[in-house]
Amino acid sequence: MITISMDMLQTAALAMILFLLGRFIVSRVEFLQRCCIPAPVVGGLVFAIVHLVTYQMNWMEIEFDETLRVAFMNFFFTSVGFGASFKLLKKGSVAVLLFTALATVLLVGQNIIGAVVAPLFGESPLLGLCMGSIPLVGGHGSSASWGPVFTKDYGVMGAEVVALACATYGLVAGSLMGGPLGRAKIKKYNLTPDMKEVEKDSGLGEPETVYTTRSEKLDSDTILDGFVLIVIASGVGTYITNFCASIHITLPTYIGSLLVALIIRNIADATGRELPLKAIDVMGNTCLNVFLGIALMTLKLWQLASLALPIIVILALETVWMFLFANFVVFKAMGGDYEAAVMTSAICGFGMGATPNAMANMLTIRNRFGPAPKAFFVVPLVGGMFIDLVNTGVIILFVNFLK
Repeated sequence: MITISMDMLQTAALAMILFLLGRFIVSRVEFLQRCCIPAPVVGGLVFAIVHLVTYQMNWMEIEFDETLRVAFMNFFFTSVGFGASFKLLKKGSVAVLLFTALATVLLVGQNIIGAVVAPLFGESPLLGLCMGSIPLVGGHGSSASWGPVFTKDYGVMGAEVVALACATYGLVAGSLMGGPLGRAKIKKYNLTPDMKEVEKDSGLGEPETVYTTRSEKLDSDTILDGFVLIVIASGVGTYITNFCASIHITLPTYIGSLLVALIIRNIADATGRELPLKAIDVMGNTCLNVFLGIALMTLKLWQLASLALPIIVILALETVWMFLFANFVVFKAMGGDYEAAVMTSAICGFGMGATPNAMANMLTIRNRFGPAPKAFFVVPLVGGMFIDLVNTGVIILFVNFLK
């Protein structure tokens, strides 16, 4: 077998070529667009499958230098931290806190399912977490950051490839489940928008998050300012992560950076200072594409072969749990009205996939049945700001309990 080694820049270059390939494929496949499958995921998986074939045929194996993957991962999660504004949380506090609490119960249940069922197949409960909220709520970003932690620190082989595979499934499942479930609730109970409530809630607007930021100019200065803030927060945050490691608290490398960014954002809010949020958003999404491109193309898919059965069983149980929780708990807890039906469709999106899936589910319903301003305020705020923080905290608790 031929072994090819790629250095740091060659690895990044190939990842970007695959990103362009993925974007080309997504632009021509409506199903991928509807499920909000990211371009680097598509391109990376295509390459990973080709690599699997060459490896299985004993022709070629490629080794990558993943240094830039770690850097861009930190930069992306740091940008998420800049999106977490507690000032905005107060604006719709009751609905936001309730929806956050429901999402928390959902992800705790996901982790319990994974941690309990995985040992039944002789696997580590930590591997079960890689089929729980890490991929299903955290998505590809969380999967690609926690997977190496499990493999390096706890010897859970295949953790990353399992998590990324589950994250890809979640994107599809969340999109396919959310819209039909929301529409079913609307038709079953003959729900329509309450125009008095719509008028009252329309003043909320759609919040500034990592996904939706207010309009501002983008030029070389603001882009530079945004990137400078990301790099500074990333560097300072490493001291927090290293300190936690010294007292035996397991954290992914980005947590300290995310917390520093969160502190900077909320100090700026309290003092009335402007941050280049749009530039930070743009830089963060750019870093995410580089990070995911490298993470997906370096997957060793041959590690999935022995884990196929537990993955299928656990994902089936996770899908049933998502449906039952959204159908019987979320809809009633959020009021049982039209807005609740819209938010029921949304929680399937980011409970199994990502916030863009949730937004896509809601947009489909809004375009057909009418406005839902409360849902369009609450969901981006919870999905874009707070659920990642909550999910990380819950994962840390599970990891430190199960290790």
